[in-house]
Amino acid sequence: MIIFAVMKKYQYHIFSPYRVCPLGAHVDHQHGLVTGFAIDKGVDLWWTPSGSPCLGGEEDPLNPPVYGESHVHLESKTFEGTVDFDIDAPTLMKQGNWGDYARGAKFALQKRFKLQTGITGTIKGSLPVGGLSSSAAVLIAYVMAFAKANNITLAPFEVMKIASEAEREYIGLNNGLLDQACIALGKKNHLLMLDCESDEYRVIPKPAEMPDFELGIFFSGLTRSLISSDYNLRVTECKTAAWTVQAYENVPLKTHDKTFLRDVPESMFKRNRDKMPPRFARRAEHFYGEHKRVREGITAWESGNLEWFGSLVKSSCESSIHNYECGSPELIAIYEAMLTTDGIYGGRFSGAGFKGACIALVDPTKKEQIEKEITEKYLAKFPQYKNTFKVYFCKSDDGARFVDPSNSPV
Repeated sequence: MIIFAVMKKYQYHIFSPYRVCPLGAHVDHQHGLVTGFAIDKGVDLWWTPSGSPCLGGEEDPLNPPVYGESHVHLESKTFEGTVDFDIDAPTLMKQGNWGDYARGAKFALQKRFKLQTGITGTIKGSLPVGGLSSSAAVLIAYVMAFAKANNITLAPFEVMKIASEAEREYIGLNNGLLDQACIALGKKNHLLMLDCESDEYRVIPKPAEMPDFELGIFFSGLTRSLISSDYNLRVTECKTAAWTVQAYENVPLKTHDKTFLRDVPESMFKRNRDKMPPRFARRAEHFYGEHKRVREGITAWESGNLEWFGSLVKSSCESSIHNYECGSPELIAIYEAMLTTDGIYGGRFSGAGFKGACIALVDPTKKEQIEKEITEKYLAKFPQYKNTFKVYFCKSDDGARFVDPSNSPV
């Protein structure tokens, strides 16, 4: 008797990593300086160009379903339901489900290229959603898959730009380039530094004399949607801060969408800080402080001084709490627990910092004790998250890429 596998095997497999940002929090949308790592956890997309059979199928292994060439059919191991649309048709409005990210990738690519071939695939995330920019990882995976299926060659920087445009213009999140840059350009054992004004970037190797470290990921147990959080409001406040200073200085104003704190010299801000509404002044304080911390952090990294680098990450989180005013009580509790836990060089909120997760640079030899202490301290304050609070340890990794699909059944 012949027994057939019940899992599909696809022609292609894309791994799109999650990212963490140690320094440069909340400044990419103001054209600031940012840093980040791609990590070895992320999104896997297994797929085959539509019109071609999968290598095996769930419904009938002898006769797997074959969709029309232009059709996109997606399944998820993380979310319920399936997604179906035609890639050569005009993009529909958002549907309010996980398929919007595939539609967004199609939307941004259609502005540049004629798309004729869809994909049949399955997508899966390796960590809970929240704080690691899973949305950007998903978008980059879809952009790469749709491009490959349609014989479009894109450099990593182009993938990053198209995915960012999809998130801003279709999904509706007014972010900068940080997330997509880390995911597309990241390199194992390297720190990415990106100037979001000029798009210039460096991928800086870990010095030989720097101690080994890993990245601790502490999920609060909350999930969050950036669009429904105060993320977009903070972006508007930063732009209003820049506009306010320019108005006091009689600088010709641009439209709000073309206004960024990077265009306002810090000396100009300092002259007008005391006249500004305090909330706008605090947003600007965070921007200028973070700009300095990134520059100092690059020096610390290049000199192999992990203690110094970690202390700057802590300062970044303090500014996020007090100047940028983000951080749920849960995230603040995790951050405060980090401050008194041995083996943590430095940590802060990850992502928008309203729910989600905290990240930390940790001593790998102390992971077990770190997990125990953070868990005990956090659950002492928030016992209701006993079943949803999670701790993971990750390493830096290369950016989004095609990997061998032969041993990767869904």
